[in-house]
Amino acid sequence: MPTTASATEHLLTDLEVVDFLVNGYLVLDVSHGDGVDAIIAARLESLTTNPGDGLTDPDQVPELLGVIEHPRVTGALTSLLGEAFQLLPHRHWHCKEPGAPSLRWHQDGTNSRTTGVDKLLALYYPTEVTADMGPTIVVPGTHFRNAPTDRMNTYSNIRGQVPLTVAAGTVAITHYDLWHGTSANRTDRRRHMVKFLFHRTAANTAPTWNHRADAMSGHTDWNSRADSRTPLDAITFANPLAVSQTDHYKEREIRRRVWHELLGERQAAR
Repeated sequence: MPTTASATEHLLTDLEVVDFLVNGYLVLDVSHGDGVDAIIAARLESLTTNPGDGLTDPDQVPELLGVIEHPRVTGALTSLLGEAFQLLPHRHWHCKEPGAPSLRWHQDGTNSRTTGVDKLLALYYPTEVTADMGPTIVVPGTHFRNAPTDRMNTYSNIRGQVPLTVAAGTVAITHYDLWHGTSANRTDRRRHMVKFLFHRTAANTAPTWNHRADAMSGHTDWNSRADSRTPLDAITFANPLAVSQTDHYKEREIRRRVWHELLGERQAAR
C-alpha cells in the first residue's frame, strides 16, 4: 500500500518502534468525528451471517477500508513493515455474543515462527470494549516465543496479561505471533472486532520510521533502568512479564537483531 503524505506525519518514533519490539503491540486512536465508527457498528449488528474475507465488499461493510487507510494506521504499518507493505485478502469479523465463554491462549497461524517483523494484525474495535464484554487479551513480550497450541490451552491467567479495554474507534496493531485470547462476555451486548492482516514485501534497506541516527548512542542507565524511556534503555531493560534473567537475555538479543534488520543492517544483526 502506498504511504500518503498525511501518513508520513504519523510515522513512529524510535522509542515507539522499540516499545513494539518489546511488547509486540501498540494501540492507536483512529476514531472518526463523522460517525463512521457508529455506522460500521450498525452494519455489523445487522449482519445475519459472517461474510469472512468478503466483509469489505460493497454490499457488506465497505467503510472498513477507510479505517485501515487512516494515516495513523498507515504510518504505523509503514514504520514496522516498510513502505511497500501489503494488505492481504484475509479479514474476519469476530463477534463475541453475550454469554460467550473465554477463548484459550493461542498464536495465529502455524508453529513456524520467525524472529522478525514480517506480518502484523490490525484489530479494529468500532465500539467501546469494557472489561466485562470479553475483550481481546494480549501477553506482552510473547511474540518471539513459540509455544505449541495444546500446551497453551493448559494456561489460565498469565502475569502481565493486558486486556484491550478500548474506546470506540481503536485499532490495535499486533505482531502476528503475539499470544492472545479473550475473556468471557458477561454483558447483554455484542463485542465487535474486525481483523486485518498485513505483511512485508521486501527487507528494509533503511529505517522507515522517524529515526534519529543517535537513537542508540550513549550508555545504558543501570540506576534508572526500571523507568528510563530512552530507546537504548528500553530495548535493554524492558521486561514486561518479569521473566528470568536467562529468558530476558534471549529476548534482548532478539530485539537487537530485529532492530538492526529494521535499520537495513541485516548483516550487523547476526
